[in-house]
Amino acid sequence: MSTRSELLRVLISDDDPMIRDALREVLEAEPDIAVVGTASDADEAVALAERHSPEVVVLDVRMPGGGGPRAARRILAHAPRTRILAFSAYDDSGTVAEMMSAGIVEYLLKGAPNTEIVAAVRRAGTH
Repeated sequence: MSTRSELLRVLISDDDPMIRDALREVLEAEPDIAVVGTASDADEAVALAERHSPEVVVLDVRMPGGGGPRAARRILAHAPRTRILAFSAYDDSGTVAEMMSAGIVEYLLKGAPNTEIVAAVRRAGTH
């Protein structure tokens, strides 16, 4: 059994409370993942990332407070070892490119199967 210090610490940020709750439920069901916080906008995501120093941030691309690109840049400026996984309903090349240039390690579409979400979080956490 994993101890708390061995768990992959994850922060979830999405402006939709149903998505935040669903992601939390999916990730916390995994024995090796701990959700250390949830944020509803970019500013809260940055503040929680600074407070908790998660290994992985699951970040919505479009949300209040400047959106995912701004949040990703600010999180990485404070904690460059944090890995950011973009989680979005938008798959156009411009949005993907904007997030990639902000420093994310993976881009996942909302609606992906839970197994794919968990695998992406684990991949991000091992970079």
